[in-house]
Amino acid sequence: MCAAIIAIAGTRITRVVDQLADRTGIGEAAAGALLLGASTSMGGSVLSVTAAWHGNVELAVSNALGGIAVQTFFLAVADMVYRRSNLEHAAASVPNMMHNGLLICLLALILFAPYLPDVTIGGIHPITPVLLAVYFYGIYLVRQASQSPMWRPSVTRETREDTPDDVTEMPPLSRLWVEFLILMAILGIAGWSLEPAATAIADQTNLTQTVVGVLLTSVSTSIPELVTSIAAVRRGALTLAVGGIIGGNAFDTLFTAASDIAYRDGSIYHAMPEDSKFWVVLTLLMSGILMMGLIRREREGIGKIGMESTVIMALYVFGVVMLLSGVQASG
Repeated sequence: MCAAIIAIAGTRITRVVDQLADRTGIGEAAAGALLLGASTSMGGSVLSVTAAWHGNVELAVSNALGGIAVQTFFLAVADMVYRRSNLEHAAASVPNMMHNGLLICLLALILFAPYLPDVTIGGIHPITPVLLAVYFYGIYLVRQASQSPMWRPSVTRETREDTPDDVTEMPPLSRLWVEFLILMAILGIAGWSLEPAATAIADQTNLTQTVVGVLLTSVSTSIPELVTSIAAVRRGALTLAVGGIIGGNAFDTLFTAASDIAYRDGSIYHAMPEDSKFWVVLTLLMSGILMMGLIRREREGIGKIGMESTVIMALYVFGVVMLLSGVQASG
């Protein structure tokens, strides 16, 4: 039920964000990264924080990191839906590439944290404020690059740039903001309700919290990203589709920082299981490949699917197989 609520509210919020992008003039890339990415990630962030507060480190971390991986996988699925050319070619933009670079930096910091001394200040590891500072400074750099880009992707016949719709036919700005905040609150409540269900599933089955986090909760809370990216692609809002996924992924790394604040038994980074570290490495690899695809901008691949999208999907499936094989071996 929680997953269904997240899917419905997350789908609805895409249209609202697209109209807010045109109404406010911030553009699809920024709206996708900041508004759509943060709002559709609300369910997952609340779930991770709640799990950390209850001491379920494995669920908190695997939900956050598994969500980034599956959302990158969803971007490859959206590439399959868009048939005119490869999505990496048509939606290449400076903000999207900057956000992807920021994501790689944030993931590297999470992976670096367990190798630092296990020291906390007020129960918070020093890497947590660093993560927050890097994220907000990165958002500032993305905005600067959007306003005054030092270079631009070459425009081709397949390139789809951000073209605002007629704002006179849209609802008032105040109504859009109210609807956005209500839908965002619904997503957060659904994520809060999903945590005890996920914990119960892990307790009453042979599945570990990592399996539940990567395959159940992260997929459930990431359904809006899949639906919204496909809906945005079909509407021709390609920059919004890619920006929503990549920006949401960068925002999702803050799940770990927020979970460290909520976790009261020390550093959550040093309590991370090895399976969670594996997903950080895998997601880093997927993000690097996506970055290369946005720069390379292959027009068409086999079956009109980008080579990078094919590799990203294969890597995610490989990660799931490795995770399930580990469960069978331990069983």
